[in-house]
Amino acid sequence: MRIARFSIDGNVAFGAVEGDGPDGLVLDIIKGIPYADFELSGTKVPLNKVRLLPPVLPNKVVAIGRNYAEHAAELGHEVPDVPVAFLKPTTSVIGSGDAVEYPSFSQDVHYEGELAVVIGRMCREVPRERVKDVVFGYTCANDVTARDAQQREKQWARAKGFDTSCPLGPWVETDLDPGDLAIQTTVNGEQRQLGRTSDMVWSIEDLVVHITEAMTLLPGDVILTGTPAGVGPLHVGDEVAVTIEGIGTLTNKVIKRG
Repeated sequence: MRIARFSIDGNVAFGAVEGDGPDGLVLDIIKGIPYADFELSGTKVPLNKVRLLPPVLPNKVVAIGRNYAEHAAELGHEVPDVPVAFLKPTTSVIGSGDAVEYPSFSQDVHYEGELAVVIGRMCREVPRERVKDVVFGYTCANDVTARDAQQREKQWARAKGFDTSCPLGPWVETDLDPGDLAIQTTVNGEQRQLGRTSDMVWSIEDLVVHITEAMTLLPGDVILTGTPAGVGPLHVGDEVAVTIEGIGTLTNKVIKRG
């Protein structure tokens, strides 16, 4: 099931996405919240009549660096012995169709298309065999990065945590095997990244076990699983799109921060 979060007439709701093709999609509004038992209301609205919001409002976004060997190599790094985790704040999260604001402190902002894992229940110290039980679903992400600040400051809080640096969307797919999905990033329609989740160094099970050894994850929290090779710059006016097989396409324009 595809679960979207949206606004219409000033109200925010979750809905199940039904239909095919951009003009044939409708939202069946959900009673309650999708992490618990819920019912479909039967009240349906066309997708093109609503504004899509970030599909979740995470308490935290836990991102993983250098989880594809070719991406680590293109930046001149070796693959670490354990997953490298960092946090992106909730203020970095935007939805599909929202604008990425080019930060004033950077002159070299990069796209990083990624598969995002959405957590469905509170969990800590999750054993490997229980990982599927705590995952709600999957969505597309773009770990937008101020590369010059990342290199200059030697830590990643500002470089990867600035406002609008974490686009998520367009919705969460709850029925998906994430083991071998194609990930593609385009800029202005030109392909820049093309990889597969099967090339991850650490699997989703590895990441959930590793992260929950240290911290409790809450419903709606997000794990970014790393980016394939092919990262590169974005400029004001660009349109960047991340497409993941079985999920959909996350699209954002880049604008100058006002």
